Amino acid sequence: MDILLLIQALIMGIVEGITEFLPISSTGYLILSADLMGFWTKEKVDLFVVVVQLGAILAVIYDYWGRLWQALMGLLTGKAEGMNNPRQLGLSLIVATIPVMIVGFTFADEIKAYLFNPIVVAIMLIIGGLLIFYVENRPKTIIAQEAEDVSLKTALMIGLFQCLALIPGTSRSGATIIGALWLGVSRKASAEFSFFLGIPVIVGAALLDLLKHHDVLTSSEDWLVLGIGTMVSFIVALLCIRLLVAWVSRRDFKIFAWLRIITGVLVLIAAWGFGYQMAG
Repeated sequence: MDILLLIQALIMGIVEGITEFLPISSTGYLILSADLMGFWTKEKVDLFVVVVQLGAILAVIYDYWGRLWQALMGLLTGKAEGMNNPRQLGLSLIVATIPVMIVGFTFADEIKAYLFNPIVVAIMLIIGGLLIFYVENRPKTIIAQEAEDVSLKTALMIGLFQCLALIPGTSRSGATIIGALWLGVSRKASAEFSFFLGIPVIVGAALLDLLKHHDVLTSSEDWLVLGIGTMVSFIVALLCIRLLVAWVSRRDFKIFAWLRIITGVLVLIAAWGFGYQMAG
């Protein structure tokens, strides 16, 4: 049993749990963390980075089970008790999921092969940070106060923004939250809609990746490493979800823009100035 590998898996789980729902790119930080620690082989890291997100998304399902269940019942029955428009939420999530499913299923292998590296991550972190500043400084007219108020048209636009997150370093949460803000969704609703939207996308991507590439996990230790990372990401994400909702209720996202830009610049300096080596 490689204790160092298990410790690294624990650290990766913590990184995932902290970053998944912040607009800073969990995939980007996972790739950078794995590269810095020399964690696993590239094939195993690529699978780990996708599957470990299941832990974080399970935290969303656990924390928002009541609203998600009512949204599901609203889809099945056309009505539900306890929310203003549960069926609308369910329909909007379906519509917003379609674009990324189409693009992801079509280009997933090419994206992994050519874009999963620290240089791409660094560049997209910086670009995303600049976009956060731009959107935060725009005048806003709120058209959806709650996640249940997001229209199908707005949901489709958010889904198109989410496609950008297939590029590592962009951030799924960042693309959907900032896209929603740009379109006039309130801060709290933008964050929660992004949480919910991650469920079909992340679960689908993780299960598909496991089905296609499970053969890279060649031992029980490999599965243990993946299990530890996923379990830790669930625990950490559960705390971070609640902190983020509390944060956006009172403040903007500019601090995350600074974090993205600083991280991106540091990685580029390491790459070009100090001979930083990319994994794989």
